[in-house]
Amino acid sequence: MFRCGRTLFTLDRPLVMGIVNVTPDSFFDGGRFVSPQQAIEHGLSLCKAGADILDMGGESTRPGAAAVSVQAELDRLLPVLKGLRDCGAALSVDTMKPEVMRAALAAGADMINDVRALQAPGALEAVANSDCGLCLMHMQGEPRDMQSLPRYRDVVAEVKQFLQARVEAALAAGIARERILIDPGFGFGKTLEHNIALFQSLGQFTQIAPLLAGVSRKSMLGLITGRPVDGRLAASIAAALLAVGRGAAILRVHDVGETVDALKIMNALGAS
Repeated sequence: MFRCGRTLFTLDRPLVMGIVNVTPDSFFDGGRFVSPQQAIEHGLSLCKAGADILDMGGESTRPGAAAVSVQAELDRLLPVLKGLRDCGAALSVDTMKPEVMRAALAAGADMINDVRALQAPGALEAVANSDCGLCLMHMQGEPRDMQSLPRYRDVVAEVKQFLQARVEAALAAGIARERILIDPGFGFGKTLEHNIALFQSLGQFTQIAPLLAGVSRKSMLGLITGRPVDGRLAASIAAALLAVGRGAAILRVHDVGETVDALKIMNALGAS
């Protein structure tokens, strides 16, 4: 069960979260939907393709990305949030800033997806008294430098320990367990070897909270296949289905229609 603002998801099937980047510099589609109308139209097309949740971001968190101001992030997000309010999907806002969280929730957001797992001062307080869904993600470092030299003694154990601690912090702040998801943060301060180790151990993370997996179009897939970002659709679909097989409850993807179709085939032909 996952409480996500206006929607209570039973999690009896994998959910698909479509990505709406309202940014000029995101790694795959930066600049394609930077105007509010473009982003709204893209969000509506993802809804039509079968997205259960739309995850919109006004600040890129790709490796090397520079921070943006609170006002700049709000100027990008709020018109899109308003325009998609009645699209039929739950609306998630991808932000690490408490001020943006508060404004997004006041504007009708159903979920906050935070790459810093609500560690910023005031972040827990910003979301505690709502009924929004939350995704707590692991990241080593900051977006601008996280891929410079990531190091772990045991990446699986350390990421699990971090996420368990953040779930406990959220519970201690009065946040209901049914509102919480976790994300191991593929590509956020991890080498390819770290990402592979985490992916192969996804089943262990489902013991902490329902799992969101986000590998769509990422560089780890490019390193494995040798393909550029616009040639990673097949790899993204394969990784998504493998993630579901390891217990992922939600898939965060760029290619909603293709992922929905793949899940339908998996469901129809994969059952024994």
